[in-house]
Order: sequence, then structure tokens, then C-alpha cells
Amino acid sequence: MIADLQPYSEYKDSGVPWIGKIPAQWDVRRMKLLLREVDSRSSTGKEQLLRVSQYTGVTQRKAIDGSDVPDTRASSLVGYKRVTTDDLVINIMLAWNGSMGVSRYEGIASPAYCVYRFKDGARPWYYHELLRLPLYKGRIKTASTGVVESRLRLYSDDLGRIEAIQPPPQDQDTIVRFIDYANGRLERAIRAKRKVIALLHEQKQAIIHRAVTRGLDPTVPLKPSGMPWLGDIPKHWEIIPLKFLCGHIQNGATPSTSEQRYYENGTVPWFGPSSVGTASELGVPVRHLTTAAFTDGKARLITGPAILVIVIGATAGKMGLLVGKGATNQQITAFELKEDTIVPQFGIQQLRSSENWLKSTASTATIPILDSGIVNRLPVAFPPCDEQQAILSAISLQTQPLVTAISRLEREIELLREYRTRLVADVVTGKLDVRPAARQLPAEPLVLEPVPDPEELTELEEVVA
Repeated sequence: MIADLQPYSEYKDSGVPWIGKIPAQWDVRRMKLLLREVDSRSSTGKEQLLRVSQYTGVTQRKAIDGSDVPDTRASSLVGYKRVTTDDLVINIMLAWNGSMGVSRYEGIASPAYCVYRFKDGARPWYYHELLRLPLYKGRIKTASTGVVESRLRLYSDDLGRIEAIQPPPQDQDTIVRFIDYANGRLERAIRAKRKVIALLHEQKQAIIHRAVTRGLDPTVPLKPSGMPWLGDIPKHWEIIPLKFLCGHIQNGATPSTSEQRYYENGTVPWFGPSSVGTASELGVPVRHLTTAAFTDGKARLITGPAILVIVIGATAGKMGLLVGKGATNQQITAFELKEDTIVPQFGIQQLRSSENWLKSTASTATIPILDSGIVNRLPVAFPPCDEQQAILSAISLQTQPLVTAISRLEREIELLREYRTRLVADVVTGKLDVRPAARQLPAEPLVLEPVPDPEELTELEEVVA
């Protein structure tokens, strides 16, 4: 059905160079003619708290433990902006990266957001898809007010001047229905692959955990480690607290984002919680810092190899290995390792087994915070360095088929996402006519609640609570 989509029979020039041609029956109008800003404030702060993500649009902010307590650092939600179903919510500071969306929920959102209501003839979910397209992200970025990217703001007047494609209402309805159907099918395929990836990761971690806590010889005599996540360990292994395996321990810092000289053309990677993923080594840095940030004392240089432990926030207890040099924000503690005693990859692979236990020790009065004493005293069990290297070599050999399978599935998911982005763009901008295909759709298309990958949550999204 999707493969049979064809262009519309007739097109016309939209009159807007960056939009190009549109179907003959479609129009282009300024956004200010399609919506209006609403500013209704909560008097109690008891409504459902909402958040805006560039990946999933508007979602409910749920507490980590699943309770009804709002997931926020704000002391009070009185004065937060009311949101009703089908309202457009925009994070004005991050609109340029797509942090906006139409809400499925009633609730309240940060006072730093803008809330808009669509007028007659404008279908909210059509414009939800349109405004989040790469084409419109670029237009929104150029329309925003500000000198540098980190300071861009999309105010209501800026939004109102943006040119919007406007199909007839019945075409908007048809397009939304088709996209819901296509997204449902694609999301179902992606989730199936994610489940397989999760199982492969579990199998891989089981292999790693046994190797870094028991060694390679199944007949070796064992002794109790005294820690539930370590269990029994080989009798000849040492157990030493993490702090004694480190040459230096330090917390991170965040240079002011208003000081561009700390970030402009920076070369030193600066990591946050979003950089800690499923891999043992750190992922993509949030930003890069200049040497000025360090000479001014606004950031602290970490010399790897170092184990970075998230000590504050929803992902407290997670950790990753920094190989070269870098810096972190204040949510992370860095443990610079002595390589003559512990092989860095061995240390991180074993310590990652403690993540769940470590998180269970966090205080949760407001947000999870780890006790620095507990983290410093984390026991590390290890044999001589040559045996550590042999264990790592065996792990690499045993897990390689799993790594290959995971990489293949992740690439398949990436291709499905690229296909979805291209399909939605072609349908919403009129490159493909979905009306014939929509007539063949089932009455109730599958619409799944979007679920972001943990690695997709960026530092930028955490700016506004």
C-alpha cells in the first residue's frame, strides 16, 4: 500500500522558495492565521505535569518510581500554563531543534513554554507533523530571535510569521489518518527489534558478569566477596575500594552557557548523563569546551582512563569509561584510575554490575542522590593485570556474535526511522498523495504511545523543568 503511493495529479508554485511546489488545491498561510496563543495559568498546581521532547513531542512527566508525585525540581507548580488536548506546546528555547508538539493530554507545562490553540480549518495533528519536519526546523531556526544557537528563542511573533502549508481540512484529516497507520506499523516493527536487542544485551551482560567476577577457570576455589552484586569470587583475587584504585577523584562543573568563549570552537569533550549509555565507554559528548573554561576555573579537566559515575538525577548509579581527556557536569563524579593496578575495561565491566544496587542506595527526598562515601567505597575485585587482560580477550571473543547481531538490528532500526522521516515529509508536504491508500485503511489504525530510547534524552531537554 505504502509502496504504491503516487504524486498528486497537479501542482502549483507555493510562492515560497523554501517550500517549493504544492498540490494545486493546497494553500500557504502565515501561522498567525492558523492559531492563537493561550495563557491560562494553574491556580493549584495539581494538574498533570507535561514535558516537551524533540523526539516524542508532548508527554506526561511521570515520577521515576511510578507514583503521582510530579517529576520536577520546582517547589510549586502554581502559575504553570494550562494545556488542553490538541493544544500546541513549544519550548521556545529549543524550538529550533524540534522541541514542540501537539498534546494528547490535559495538564500543565512550564511557564517558559508557549501554548497555542488552533483555529477552525487547521487540524492540530497535521501541524504537529508539519512543524517537526527537518524542513520546518530549519525555517524555525532562521525565524528565531538570537545571535547564537544556544540563545535562540521562538517568540509568538516569530512563529506567526512562518509560512505554513495548508491543505483542505479533509486532506489534512486523511493525511493524519494515513500517518497514524504508517507510524503504528513502523513503531511496532521497531519495538520488536528493540525487544530482541534487549535480550541480546542481557545475554552479553551475563557472559561479561560471570567472566569479571569468576574468571575463566570454573574449578578455581572461591571466597565470599561480601557484596550481593559480586557474589563469590576467586580466592586469589584482591578486593580494594574504588577510591584506592584512583589517582584523582573529582566532581564536574558546568560553565555558563552565556559565556560563548567557553564553548565557541571548543575541542575538549564535556559529558553529561545523556552520554552514559549501554556501552561500557562513554557515548557522544553534550558539548565541547575551550581551554578558557579550564584556565578560568569554570570546568575541571579529567585525565582518562577514568570511570564516570552519575551521582545525581534519574540515572544515578549509571557509569561509563572515559578513555582520553574530558570534563563533566556536576551530576557526575570522575574516578581517574591507576592503570598499573586495574585494567580500565576490566574495572568498568565489573563495576557496571553494581549499577542497580548503587541506585537502590540513593536518597530520594527530591531527586536521587548517591552518597559519595558509598560510591568511593565500592569494592573492586580483581586478579593480576595479565589475568585481567586474558579475561577481557575471552569476553571479546565470546560476545562478538552478540555484538554483531545487536549492530545489525540497530542499523535496521535506524533505516526504519529514516524511512519514516522521509515518508512523513513527503506525505505532509504533498509530494505523495495518500487519499487512494487511505480509503483502504482499517477503521482503527494502530497508534502506539511513543517511547524514547534512554540514549535519546539529551542534556538540552533537561534545561526547562
